[in-house]
Amino acid sequence: MLRKFTFVAAVSLAAMTLSACSQGIESTPVAAAPDMATYTAAQFFESTSYGVGSSSGYTFSADGEYILVNSDQSGVFNAYMMPVGGGEAIPLTTSTDNATFGSSFFPNDNRLLFTADEGGNELNHLYVRTLDGSMVDLTPGEDLKASFAGWNAEGTVFFATTNERDSSAFDLYAYDTLSFARSRIFTNEGGFSIADVSPDGRWVALTKANSSADSDIYLADLQGDATPKLISAHEGNVSHGVYTFTRESDALVYGTDEHGEFSEAWRYNLATGKKRVMLEEDWDVSYVSYSPSGRYRISGVNEDALTAVTILDTLTDKEMKLKGLPAGNLGSIRFDEEEKRIAFTLSSDTSPTDIYLADLKSGNATRLTSALNPAIDEGDLVTATVARFKSYDGVEIPGILYKPKGASAANPAPMVVLVHGGPGGQSRRGYSPMIQHLVNNGYAIYAINNRGSSGYGKTFFHMDDKRHGDVDLKDVVASKGFLQGLDWVADDRIAVMGGSYGGYMTAAALAFHPQVFDAGINIFGVTNWVRTLESIPPWWGSFRDALYDEMGDPATDAERHRAISPLFHAGNIVKPLLVVQGANDPRVLQVESDELVEAVRANGVPVEYVLFPDEGHGFRRKENRITASEAYLAFLDEHIGR
Repeated sequence: MLRKFTFVAAVSLAAMTLSACSQGIESTPVAAAPDMATYTAAQFFESTSYGVGSSSGYTFSADGEYILVNSDQSGVFNAYMMPVGGGEAIPLTTSTDNATFGSSFFPNDNRLLFTADEGGNELNHLYVRTLDGSMVDLTPGEDLKASFAGWNAEGTVFFATTNERDSSAFDLYAYDTLSFARSRIFTNEGGFSIADVSPDGRWVALTKANSSADSDIYLADLQGDATPKLISAHEGNVSHGVYTFTRESDALVYGTDEHGEFSEAWRYNLATGKKRVMLEEDWDVSYVSYSPSGRYRISGVNEDALTAVTILDTLTDKEMKLKGLPAGNLGSIRFDEEEKRIAFTLSSDTSPTDIYLADLKSGNATRLTSALNPAIDEGDLVTATVARFKSYDGVEIPGILYKPKGASAANPAPMVVLVHGGPGGQSRRGYSPMIQHLVNNGYAIYAINNRGSSGYGKTFFHMDDKRHGDVDLKDVVASKGFLQGLDWVADDRIAVMGGSYGGYMTAAALAFHPQVFDAGINIFGVTNWVRTLESIPPWWGSFRDALYDEMGDPATDAERHRAISPLFHAGNIVKPLLVVQGANDPRVLQVESDELVEAVRANGVPVEYVLFPDEGHGFRRKENRITASEAYLAFLDEHIGR
């Protein structure tokens, strides 16, 4: 919510993948701490990734015996039923190629709604798994994208969005739970994004981006004429976003930065139109949600790249405390229908996401999964810290710093500056097998949050508007001086790396500041902004104007886009480069990487190129992610690990 256009959502997706480009490379690994085991990429990725069903769906089965879990334990994401009493998860989908994610159980039986695309092309369809195990495509057709959008309060109707009518607009449909007969209940003809549907099915909350810094909220009354009504009238640039409707369908809870640097939670009364503040913090309020009856309110606040979660009992006005939990980050809280139990996730810098179950009355929690590969001693992994430095013009830049065990002035570690996707993303604390694999093998990581990153106030967020490849790139370059000042960093061995927009920043650093970094890893990064902005997928139609406001319209700003595009300045690149690309990527086309590799090879510079035929923008298959991390390590060992 309240985000600028993003190519990739999180730094963990920069863990994304390579092919066997590392074979045949003779490398000199960095020395690890003598009392610490060193692990392979396969061991890190043999840890299992877990998640739970949609926040707008039924995560607990109708009989309360199972939790809907998404996991890549088979090597590809599939949906499973996890017994609440513990034990092995039961597969509900068995895809061997396309990532598949369970959205919701049905309210009265164990039928399942789930989504899947093809090879990472992002053209998801919505499917139902019937009780006999057969799969039915609820949104058939070519070149369309669909998603699950929630249930009505009675569980007799579920909602879905699809762009089948107009590839640039998502309409809202209501489906009968028995016959799957559907009707289009909102036709999106105004360039809106459908944000939420009220539990009584009457109201649809819509958002609309006016620019990268300005957005609005509209409400459509489906029991009236359904004409969207603006409810966020304001002056100047103000960002708005939708959190949720109340369970009574009497109010909309939304976010706005109208009253300060950070996003606050406000409540809009649907009957009177009156507004009042609900939650204000010194950081962005990331989300607000409710339990089925509305008794419990859950909120998350983005506190310096960590999410602080509060579960409030609105009857007693007391925070709920959970017992028996290790230190970590709470997330994805899901209630059973009787509000006796919650399922949730817990992770930390050194532990991947696990699924827990807690009794609401006692607060006692039980761990249902063990995601970390038992071959890995968690004590060998590294907890991150937040480190800030003054950039070239005095602006303070934050980042997430990982110091390898054993790194010291006597044994300095080579460093990798990791740039997140975006341009408006944020590097955050939390477990990343890619990062921990590199750190475990002796590489320090600084995941920089250069200006333009989210999470640090709207002024910081918009400092790079129409100045991409300039002020934000100068922050990345300036980080080298800060890192060289750490006595445990090998100041002559510093690389730059990133995925998506971070991949662009990597290529731009090598092209426009060719002597600063010693090597670069570009993971499906933009190299030609003119082409990329002209080839935006049609389903991003409602965000295109905001993107053009931030990056510039290719019809009028093509000269500037060409000036900041590494492809047209690839002749400057003199440092080793590793390029990674998914062939099915709809956001950064394969040709972007093809042409950069060809141009840099013409310089006589060492270039490795890995193309995955079965991946898109953000790699999903475990085998590919393993190969990716192996290639990252081999490349770094070869070029900065000597």
